[in-house]
Amino acid sequence: MMPEQLIFTSTVFPNKVSELNTLLLVDSIRSFAGAFSQNLIWVFTPEYSEEISTPTKEALTELGAKIVSFVIDESKLPFFFADTIQAIAFAESMAERDTELLVWLDSNTLILNEPSEFLLPDDKSLGYRPVHHTLVGSRFDEPLDPFWTEIYESCQVPQDRVFPMITHVDATEIRPYFNAGILVTRPTNHLFQIWHDTFFELYKQPRCATFYQQDKRYEIFVHQAALSGVILSMFPTEELQELPNIYNYPIHLFGEDVSKTKPTTLEELVTIRHEGFYKELDWIKKIPAQEALKKWLADRVSKYSFG
Repeated sequence: MMPEQLIFTSTVFPNKVSELNTLLLVDSIRSFAGAFSQNLIWVFTPEYSEEISTPTKEALTELGAKIVSFVIDESKLPFFFADTIQAIAFAESMAERDTELLVWLDSNTLILNEPSEFLLPDDKSLGYRPVHHTLVGSRFDEPLDPFWTEIYESCQVPQDRVFPMITHVDATEIRPYFNAGILVTRPTNHLFQIWHDTFFELYKQPRCATFYQQDKRYEIFVHQAALSGVILSMFPTEELQELPNIYNYPIHLFGEDVSKTKPTTLEELVTIRHEGFYKELDWIKKIPAQEALKKWLADRVSKYSFG
């Protein structure tokens, strides 16, 4: 498969943090993605009453990204990540006509090296990374708890598809719990549409509300749990491709990383996630990167900090 048979997709919302993050992501693809640096990039923005800023639109256009507006169901907005999941489903419906592979990246992602592993082998249906932390995940050596029992039953997960997975940062063996911020899929499988429909049906169930009352994290991360249930119900294990641990590395958790594969510098990584590294005044001293990358980041943060 050739690199051009792949489209990058993400979101941009009308606020300074989202706009800066998306511009950094798009520019990082153009700057560091190697053979993929000129691939199509679609950035989805909801048709709110407020729009993204004109400078952001102009900068994205200059970088060759396509800005795509989509109609959002505002009745669903009280749900955590509801706008993003609507964007994901819409992206998939568009991509089905145009590409073999769709790469979904949360906008707080940077690409630092050529992401060759995004080109899935023909026998693979999904490229993924595990979650960073266990949090509401289900430890593999413990009985299935009521929350995950509900997820598995609602998604009709076959028991023989449940396999051990190691979390990225706290290195714990858990049942499959996929990170929703980096996904490589074949749009013809309609994974994102099924996830969308399952999530919005599951979220509002009264029995799920009891979990939200017990622990707010269930309400925040039920979208990721629903994704995990849908993936397990749709695909045999042999069709799933775990991306290497140099993908989706969370630099904001660098100090908590107890894994044996903790990087020394960001240059060792292909894609990273962040929580707005630029918000700290002394970020340039703290970030584990060499001077050339620090300069690139500082230049781009300054360039795209409009207003």
